[in-house]
Amino acid sequence: MTPGWPSGTGLLLRRALRRDRVRLPAVVLGLAGTAALSAAATAALYPAASDRAGAVAAVRATPALVAVYGPLTGAGSAGALALWKLGTLGAVAAAVVAVLTVVRHTRAEEDNGRAELVASTPAGRLAPLVAALLAAACFAAALTAATAAGLVLTGVSWADAAAFAAVWGSAALVFAPVAALAAELAGSARGAITAAVLALLAAYVVRAIGDADDPQRSWLVRVSPLGWGELVEPFGTHRWWLLVFPAAAAVLCSTAALVVHGRRDFGSGWLPARPGRARGSRLVHGPAGLAWRRERGLFAAWTAGFVVVGVLCGSVTSRVGGLVDGPRMREVVAALGGPQAVTDAFLAAEFGLLAAVAAIVVAAAVLRAASEERARRADLVLSAPLSRTRWLLSHLVVACVGGVVLLAAAGVSVGLTYRPGSASPLAEVGRSTAAALAQAPAVVLVACIAAALYGVGRGVAAAVWPVLVAFILVAEVGPVVGAAPWVLDLSPFTHVAHLPGGTYDVMSTLWLTAIAAGLVVVAVAAFRRRDLA
Repeated sequence: MTPGWPSGTGLLLRRALRRDRVRLPAVVLGLAGTAALSAAATAALYPAASDRAGAVAAVRATPALVAVYGPLTGAGSAGALALWKLGTLGAVAAAVVAVLTVVRHTRAEEDNGRAELVASTPAGRLAPLVAALLAAACFAAALTAATAAGLVLTGVSWADAAAFAAVWGSAALVFAPVAALAAELAGSARGAITAAVLALLAAYVVRAIGDADDPQRSWLVRVSPLGWGELVEPFGTHRWWLLVFPAAAAVLCSTAALVVHGRRDFGSGWLPARPGRARGSRLVHGPAGLAWRRERGLFAAWTAGFVVVGVLCGSVTSRVGGLVDGPRMREVVAALGGPQAVTDAFLAAEFGLLAAVAAIVVAAAVLRAASEERARRADLVLSAPLSRTRWLLSHLVVACVGGVVLLAAAGVSVGLTYRPGSASPLAEVGRSTAAALAQAPAVVLVACIAAALYGVGRGVAAAVWPVLVAFILVAEVGPVVGAAPWVLDLSPFTHVAHLPGGTYDVMSTLWLTAIAAGLVVVAVAAFRRRDLA
């Protein structure tokens, strides 16, 4: 054991990495592979330096685009164009994974009682927290190395690849201690995740406002952890010294988390929990109401995020024409959004990305049933005169309704901020909302896949994550790299209508609905026959 580390840290770190031996490598390979595929596809998209310089100029002249995706540096660089949209979005994804990793091995362990068993051993009091932070640091290092290696193999210079990969790794490195501090302050794992994700959303909004003003001079970019990475300019000046700020912030937040952990009572949060009502509402008398009460905080936070993103996308859409003036870029955007006008294709592509995020949230909501079973609360609920079928379907219905609400919120917010031509506000809200809800069948199908896997077994339920990652990669990257039609058909996101501007295929919706219904039957039949853990 390294001097100064609490006893048992190494053993707990190995245990944490063993528990995440599938989840973290899948995320690393998914993010690094997406970056590599995007870099490889850009060479055919912009073969001439003049085309690349024109696209860079168009992006820089559109503040709304810069606010959503961050600034585009490195004029004439194919790598800069390929990874422009992935820069900030990938950093956000890496930060979310780091948050979930830390909370999973700290506050969640206290909630389910396993941390108490660890505390009864000679392991140091700070060992679980230190091990969780080290596990997140291992994820950040692996993501940085894999992303840099993948980009170098596709022809990106090693300096640009290393700087870009360091931006993703630094985002994970910063928000892992933020999650640790949230886990110490909050009274539950759910509260810790919500607080950390809200901090991430605040950092994104602050950076977006600063980038819309001036990404190089705005103080808002300089105070946002997501702004530090873009100031490094991976495809520009390579300001390596700015990576000191993420490292310093990580050290400060880690120290604060360790201090709070040493002073709070085991099993409680630093912030006092608010006492509940003396009498429960009629809503929680049924399984659906109870499931909704458990998930309402999650969906409320994500709905706010979808509204913010929808507002930004709506303001961007009317200005996207300058970015896609080139015929090759028109082909790629049309491939992502369907054979319609460029602005409609861009908007359809954004709704596709939001649907992928909604599918992640919905799958997590369905798997809440697995958490209830693991914590033995499902035993108590099912000991009442309540069938297993009704209990499982309650979680599934709440998740599906929540996913539809997320998409509707995004559609309404886009319609309120997007003004094409002389369209009336009410008509545009209806058009955008219908376009967003057209993605709902794919989101519902993902929820049914999660339910079916959970019905087969609680340990099998985690398989929904690699399946979902494969679906998203096929839908978002497949058209760009020219994947075979049968490969594209594997993802439900390629079978939904790409609205606005496209055509609505009733048969595709019916097929997705039929498959979802079949998966529900499998979930119920399997869950009724197996033993609870």
